Amino acid sequence: MASVLSALRSGRNAVSVVLRREFHRTPQASVQVTVRDALNQAMDEELERDERVFLLGEEVAQYDGAYKVSRGLWKKYGDKRVVDTPITEMGFAGIAVGAAMAGLRPICEFMTFNFSMQAIDQVINSAAKTYYMSAGLQPVPVVFRGPNGASAGVAAQHSQCFAAWYGHCPGLKVVSPWNSEDAKGLLKSAIRDDNPVVFLENELMYGVPFEMSEEALSKDFVIPIGKAKVERQGNHITLVSHSRYVSHCLDAAVILAKEGVECEVINLRTIRPMDVETIETSVMKTNHLVTVEGGWPQFGVGAEICARIMEGPAFNYLDAPVTRVTGVDIPMPYAKILEDHSIPQIKDIIFTVKKTLNI
Repeated sequence: MASVLSALRSGRNAVSVVLRREFHRTPQASVQVTVRDALNQAMDEELERDERVFLLGEEVAQYDGAYKVSRGLWKKYGDKRVVDTPITEMGFAGIAVGAAMAGLRPICEFMTFNFSMQAIDQVINSAAKTYYMSAGLQPVPVVFRGPNGASAGVAAQHSQCFAAWYGHCPGLKVVSPWNSEDAKGLLKSAIRDDNPVVFLENELMYGVPFEMSEEALSKDFVIPIGKAKVERQGNHITLVSHSRYVSHCLDAAVILAKEGVECEVINLRTIRPMDVETIETSVMKTNHLVTVEGGWPQFGVGAEICARIMEGPAFNYLDAPVTRVTGVDIPMPYAKILEDHSIPQIKDIIFTVKKTLNI
């Protein structure tokens, strides 16, 4: 009997020890989310959060969007919040700008930013300049979003990158996300911003899944506009890029690391205002800089980075000239082999890095 009581007593002690013990909690595993779904989440959350937000554009409602980015939003929010428009960019961009001036927060989708040229007067003269011309009395909180840059096999009139075009214009904020976290956090910030924001997506990135943390999946998650992110640490050379070509830079960095070259990869995230400070800090560490973009070379994003580095304190830290990897200076060909030669490839980045480092 005594032995039975002793066993029960020791059992109770063991249970109390277990109950008192603080177990190590592992962080929740990241979830894979495509860029398309991240953009959808951002719009869904902002439509729910603020009744002034609405989405308009070609096929955004009943068809769920040309690229299915707005899937399910029309069924959830109805005709007044998700609006199909006629095929007239100047018309519906003007409606969006007017609605923003009247106190709403429109998200205006272009089926491709190539078509935004039809609405350039609304974007530049009406949206970008009004806040300044009204002495700060009339904000225009509108987001112009849609795919930008080269896709695949869609030729010259559907393949242009407009980052430099819109980045040139004061009064606009210009955002170019790379992964799912960028897409969600930056789009939510853009919708909440009181300035007109040009939000440049990439069609080839829509279906690409990325890990998103528990924090990024929350409804409160935003990424501030105007802050770049160092995606990979390195000490030999800095690679600066935006949108799809951040992936190319990271892939090139993996290959170069096997040869003893450590690349620091910066994801710009925002074209205007540009986070020059992050680039300068990296260049002061690595002493070398390569810019990578899909747009044309003349007056491009890379050209602007070159000028800003030359004019700033990081210039004295450079051990070699800044070099650019860009799209070729021609309208986009239709043939696949010519298209592949017209936009930056991983091998082009590797070649340029080795040339810059003289190896």
